[in-house]
Formats: sequence, C-alpha cells, structure tokens
Amino acid sequence: MASSRRRHHHFFTRGRWLIPAITVASIFLLLFFFLSILAPSPNGNRIFLLPHRDSSGENDDAEDSPLPVPAKEKVSKRDMWSSRNSNLFYGCSDASKKFRKAQDITHPNRYLSIVTSGGLNQQRTGITDAVVAARILNATLVVPKLDKSSYWKDSSVFSDIFDVDWFIKYLANDVSVVKELPLRKGQIWLPYRMRVPRKCSDRCYIHRVLPVLKKKHAVQIMKFDYRLANSLDTDLQKLRCRVNYHAVKFTDPILRMGEKLVHRMRMKSKHFIALHLRFEPDMLAFSGCYYGGGDKEREELGKIRKKWKTLPESHPDKARRHGRCPMTPEEVGLMLRSLGYGEDVHIYVASGETYGGNETLTPLKTLFPNFYTKDTLASKDELAPFSAFSSRMAALDFIVCDESDVFVANNHGNMAKILAGRRRYFGHKPTIRPNGRKLFRVFLNKNHMSHKEFVYRINKYQKGFMGEPKEVSPTWGVFHENPYSCICEKVDNSTQGEISNSTSRVETFTRVTTTDYDPDTPDDPEVDVLLSD
Repeated sequence: MASSRRRHHHFFTRGRWLIPAITVASIFLLLFFFLSILAPSPNGNRIFLLPHRDSSGENDDAEDSPLPVPAKEKVSKRDMWSSRNSNLFYGCSDASKKFRKAQDITHPNRYLSIVTSGGLNQQRTGITDAVVAARILNATLVVPKLDKSSYWKDSSVFSDIFDVDWFIKYLANDVSVVKELPLRKGQIWLPYRMRVPRKCSDRCYIHRVLPVLKKKHAVQIMKFDYRLANSLDTDLQKLRCRVNYHAVKFTDPILRMGEKLVHRMRMKSKHFIALHLRFEPDMLAFSGCYYGGGDKEREELGKIRKKWKTLPESHPDKARRHGRCPMTPEEVGLMLRSLGYGEDVHIYVASGETYGGNETLTPLKTLFPNFYTKDTLASKDELAPFSAFSSRMAALDFIVCDESDVFVANNHGNMAKILAGRRRYFGHKPTIRPNGRKLFRVFLNKNHMSHKEFVYRINKYQKGFMGEPKEVSPTWGVFHENPYSCICEKVDNSTQGEISNSTSRVETFTRVTTTDYDPDTPDDPEVDVLLSD
C-alpha cells in the first residue's frame, strides 16, 4: 500500500513539471507557424538591383553572394581579363610543303572577279573566300569590287579601306592577284557575269564555274557573300586564315586613327571592354522581336519591316526562345556585371543609331558610367575623313574591338563572328558570346528571383561561351568564327612538334551544340546585309 502511494506521488511530481513544458513548446510552435506564413518568400517579387562589384570580381555585399554550388562544381576564381591556358595555343596558318606555289599552277588567260555584298564585315568574308575560290580554279584574282548599292550605300573602293599593295604582295605565293583585268585587243574586257549557290564546295566550283571560265576566260561572280563551303581541305582552310588575318589589312589612315582610339582608352584604364551593340531600328525590325514598347514599337518597327519583301511573318516569342533577338543594352550590362565586371570598368561601345535613343542606353550607362564611343574619344575634325563612309567608320570600331581586353556583342552578326575567330587566332582573348537561348528566360524572370540566383544562372549558362581554348568542337560554327584548322596547341618539352585542332580531336572539346546557339548564316541575302556590320 505504501509502495503504491510512493509510485503515485512519483508520477504526480513528474507530471507537474511535464505539463508546463508541453505548453511552452506548443506556444513556440504556434509562433513559428504564424511567422512563417507572414514572412515574404525569398524568391518573391523585389526591386532588382546589382550591388557594387569592383573589377577584381569581389562583391561588397558578402551576404548577397551567388547560390551555393555543390563542392564538385566549385572552380578557382577566373581571371576576367584573360583566357585560361591561352598561352598554350597560337595561330598556325603556314602552307604545307605539298601546297604548290601560285606561279606553278595559275593558268594564263583565266581571271576570276567577284562583287561583294553588304557592309565591311560581310565584304571581308567575301574577299577572303574569293582568294580561296581563285586558288581552287587555278585562276588569277582581280582585286574584289565592293558593294555600293546596298543598305550601307558606301562609295568606297577596295583601296580606300584595305592596303591593296600589301594584299597583292602577301598573297603572291598563294594566288596571283591583279588590280584590274587586262585590256583585250586594246579594249576594256567585260567579264562574263554569273552566280553560284551559297556555301558552294570546291567540287561545286570545279563543276559550275571552271567550264565557263575555260570558255569565257574571265568570269565575274555577283553577290559574293558566303559563296564558299564552311568545310574545305586543311590547306585551303589555312589559306583562308592567311588572307583574313594577314593579307587583309586596313589602310594606314584607318590604322592610325584606330590606334589613337585604342591609346585613348588605354590612357583611361589598364583594361577595357568593347561592346558591339546592334540595336538600330532596322536591325530590330528585321529580327521580328518585341521589346515591350507597346503599340508604338509594333507600329514603328512593323513599318520598317515592310521594306524587306522576303521576310516571313514575325514570331517574337519564338525568335526570343531561339536566341535570335539582339539583347537590350540593359541586358548586356546586367550580364557583364553578373560575370564580375564592376561599375569602375571602362567600356567602349561600337554602335549605330540606337532605337529609343538615350532612354534605351541609360540603364547600360548607369551600370557602366565609364562609357565611350569613337565620337566621345575623337573630335569631329579627326573623324571627318571617315565619317561620310560607313565602312571606314566600321573599320575604326573593328580595330578598337579587336584590341580590347574583352569583347562582347549583343548579336550573332558578321562582325561578332569575324572578331570571335580573329581573337581566337591571336591568343584567345576573352570573347563573350551571349547564350541567348538560355539567358532569355533569366531576363524574363529576373524580377521573380533573388540577386544570388540571377548571378548564379548567368554564370552557369555562360560557361562555354567566353572564348576559352577548346571551348567548342571543330564541327561547330562557320569557319570565320571558329578557324579550328589554324589553331595549334603547344606540347611539353618531352614531345616535339605541335598539335593542330582537327576533327580527330573532337572528343577533347567541351561541346556547345546548336540547341544552345545557332551559328548558321541566314539564307536571305537581304537579311545578311543588316547583319554585316
């Protein structure tokens, strides 16, 4: 009986302390529950602002760093002003021993003439391919004629933009080049005019052009833009590189003015970014994209779009999903800031008339206050010899973009492609190609994600689009953008010789597929003209 009372007293004593403890715990649980309901979601709507980030890549806001990344994906912080392992790669375009001299293979009385299309950069691809076409045909090349009647309406001839004597001299061992067709029986010789299909292979030239050339002796191919296949024999590809990267040189006045602009940028900052910004009304009109300007934008761009009869009905959402829409100035600025370039970075902008004017450029200027163009770096008097000619003005921008520490474009046009290839050939300087297919969703939803997540996604989707060596396979892109046959890799001291990037080494590359980026050139020549600068 006594034992029973002791047990009862024991349970009563323990229960007396247990009940208050349960009550307190319940109150805390209820309080946590209500606070979790009232607290805002971390990914909810918020004002989207990038914190200050200096050019070293350090974030002033330690709390607002990118989302955690699994340990296996962590990499050391990259150098924003150079490409990793770029010192192991170099341009190699010398002809092989089996590539015969021009004087040994050129047939007398066989001349090839071409007329380029579009602006400066489309013309440049035509000039390069024309030299290779002449080599395929064992013909003498007449110095190419430049397009004077297209959208750009530039009256310049070859020698106004390029050093013609250097062009002829440099190529002497590869192709015979003359400035004009010789007289025929004392009279001006008018060549036979013809067209060839786009991306015509070497066999295509042998079957389509050579029979006519043998009969007429002088042939002029009209609308010579992308009229040579992307894939050719290695020696012909290397000839392409010798033309594009060595033989085609700007005239001294253009080079001197371009060097002045570069020097003035260097005086302002040790490093600088060059941005090729295509956001002109015509460019946006033909792209068929929509940028949120309402009925006014649709009406203005729709009216311009009617100038091109061959353009299909526009589908803005589809174009955006496929990465075909030029990025806005603000989007480019947000991308660069997310990649670590701070507001103290100096930026040179190569652009024409911007749709929306200063209102459109203001967000970019806010993100990068050190904002320059050739018009702000040079006086009107200095630019006067060039300002009336669109191709010569484009050449000045080309030089500054080529010499920049980092190059970025908001489009996939001809200048962006040519500079990407050129910068690969001359040391893999960082060249940022926006991954439009992936980035469009990030920008679309930027107000519904935290800054951390935004930065994380930008960096994730731009991996493989930064101009690094071995970033892409030889099967990717047009040759002017990815001159894989002309990029060699240094080997260690234990092995003599060099390794050339070729299709036999595809497995060593980090692939960028066409589902991520569409490098193909449009099939409409009128559309190409707009992309050419």
